[in-house]
Amino acid sequence: MKFAGSEKYIATDDLKLAVNAAVVLQRPLLIKGEPGTGKTMLAEEVAAALGKPLIQWHIKSTTKAQQGLYEYDAVSRLRDSQLGDEKVKDIANYIHQGMLWKAFAAEEQVVLLIDEIDKADIEFPNDLLRELDRMEFYVYETRQTVKAIHRPIIIITSNNEKELPDAFLRRCFFHYIRFPDRDTMQQIVDVHYPGLKKNLLKEAMEVFFDIREMPGLKKKPSTSELLDWIKLLVAEDIPPEALKTGDASKMIPPLYGALLKNEQDVHLFERLIFLSRSRKG
Repeated sequence: MKFAGSEKYIATDDLKLAVNAAVVLQRPLLIKGEPGTGKTMLAEEVAAALGKPLIQWHIKSTTKAQQGLYEYDAVSRLRDSQLGDEKVKDIANYIHQGMLWKAFAAEEQVVLLIDEIDKADIEFPNDLLRELDRMEFYVYETRQTVKAIHRPIIIITSNNEKELPDAFLRRCFFHYIRFPDRDTMQQIVDVHYPGLKKNLLKEAMEVFFDIREMPGLKKKPSTSELLDWIKLLVAEDIPPEALKTGDASKMIPPLYGALLKNEQDVHLFERLIFLSRSRKG
């Protein structure tokens, strides 16, 4: 079976090719792109489309590679030994499986999402090289080797907050999700809001892309933020006329807080409108 997108996820031909190439090559698929472009959702849709379970490992700044394999709870074992609990005799009772172990031990092939790998320490990707290459790891406490029953389909996402090591990159199939053009964005909106009035969609798209093209924005609004904004526009019954741009001296769009996410960008937007009106006056 090949991934061909889904009813809920508009995938470009390049993205479909990347997913299927990574599956054929049995290499992790490294997905980069702006926040809000559907990187995490891709793993969910690939799993659903291929009919495979999804295991998600969401990375934080404090996450260590070892946690993906297993963790040994020495504190609980010490406490139980003091209480005379019989289970202390078997150290395996205090070994907690990580997401990688669960993916390796699954009875059927799974999709493993390693989400936002660039949030972790710079050594995090290198610490997983051997396990991702050999599909096995050693548990020192129980002296056992855990081998993957089925090689998982691994999707790794990154927001480009940190550069990833070359040795890690060599082992991945890479794809950058480009920001959708207007036609693709319209398809994405149609999937989420099939009954949306064409006039409202047209005006909302104009405002959205005008904001994205503004020079100096610290954070450009993303696909997910456009969808949130449209949801609010519909909920508040904002008419298309309220969004008409007309010219550069347009008013700040209603509910702009769904699109602009920091005060620097709001002030920049207000300043540009003020300057535009001054010139016009």
